[in-house]
Amino acid sequence: MNKTARALFFFQLLASFAFSPALGQNDGSGVVVAMYNISAPQGSRAILQCHSQRMVWTQDRLKDRQRVAHWDLLRSGPDHAMERVLDMFSAGDQRIYNGYNQGRISMPKTAFKDGNFSLVIKDVAMSDKGIYSCNLHHHYCHLYESIKVQLNVTKSARKERRFWDGQKAVFVVLVGSMVVLPCVNRRPIWTEGNSQEDQQQVVHWDRQPPGVRHDRADRLIDLYASGERRHYGPLFVQRKMNISASAFSQGDFSLIISDIQLLDQGIYSCHLHHHYCGLHERRIFQLTVTPMIPQEPTDEPQYLPNEDTKTNIVEVPPHVINVILPEHRSHFLQQLGYILATLLLLALIVLAIILLTRRRKRQGQEFDPQKVESPPLPVVKYVGHTSCVKKECDRSIPEMKSSNQEETKLGYKNNLLKEAEMSKLCSPKAIDLDREIEKLSWK
Repeated sequence: MNKTARALFFFQLLASFAFSPALGQNDGSGVVVAMYNISAPQGSRAILQCHSQRMVWTQDRLKDRQRVAHWDLLRSGPDHAMERVLDMFSAGDQRIYNGYNQGRISMPKTAFKDGNFSLVIKDVAMSDKGIYSCNLHHHYCHLYESIKVQLNVTKSARKERRFWDGQKAVFVVLVGSMVVLPCVNRRPIWTEGNSQEDQQQVVHWDRQPPGVRHDRADRLIDLYASGERRHYGPLFVQRKMNISASAFSQGDFSLIISDIQLLDQGIYSCHLHHHYCGLHERRIFQLTVTPMIPQEPTDEPQYLPNEDTKTNIVEVPPHVINVILPEHRSHFLQQLGYILATLLLLALIVLAIILLTRRRKRQGQEFDPQKVESPPLPVVKYVGHTSCVKKECDRSIPEMKSSNQEETKLGYKNNLLKEAEMSKLCSPKAIDLDREIEKLSWK
């Protein structure tokens, strides 16, 4: 049902603006500032809310002091001091801040009628030079406009001139002469009074039945700031649709519709016009009426107002809603830093283990006992004959390089003597050893 209502709403909007000016232009009906889609059951009451604080009306009881024009002077000295020169209200009152300027500086009294806010300076002095600014304020409509003029003073008549420097007008005048600094604004908001201000604020409501264009909408209500109210249409429509009597004092221009029926659905428009301040706004409401759902009768007992019904109330446990808040980015970076630091530490430990293992392997290869050269030990073989065991010993004497041959022979002789003692039981071998020893002794 909601999708169908929305589709119908946009279709009606397209149809209503098909032959009208572009949305957002001020065509007399106002600029569209808001669009709403409202659904209400049949027989109920609906409130189409339309608020604007700019439309709050306050009658001017101070001779229209909400409009004011004032001139300021920015001196060209080293201090660049800013001072107020003159104020003028729309009622005609002028206020001069420096007593020296009394009777010498003024503005036209008809400024707020003809829009001429120029500043007149008589008997120009050297102290009058500087940058003047003409400021127009409208406090009621929240408007502000400013114009700047530069004044230079000279003692030579040949140097008098007027020109534009690209940002402001520059006046070069002679000392003792009179000058008029221009400031003209003839917009109606500055020149027209507020004699009929209560007629310049109006609010009206329109209604477009389904399929009807905006320019053929039916007018419902007109309400003026003066309190005048105009109703349109049949009497039963006037009675069921209304606006609060305090609308302009509170800024609430909502339309109240009572006893809504199916014929009341359509597009409603709230038009706000403030002709004095140039305000023209429009708000659009799409109202959809749903059929009323009949309530089925129940057999539940009806309690009197004085009876205590708390005994039949069933307590509903509170619902717990888990809300997951997104983590901050710094928290994520902190966790990532912890993970990277842990991985780096593990990598360093593994690298240390690999280096230690390689170093141990190199040390083991350098001190391998199988590769260390050692002198061969003498091998003794025993050969047995009849009653004794015959030994045959093979010896191997390590070759040694020495410069002294005598020490080499002596060592060899001693080895032979030891072998002779060990082989006493083997006589043939002992005889050969003795012969060998004798040869050495002879030599």
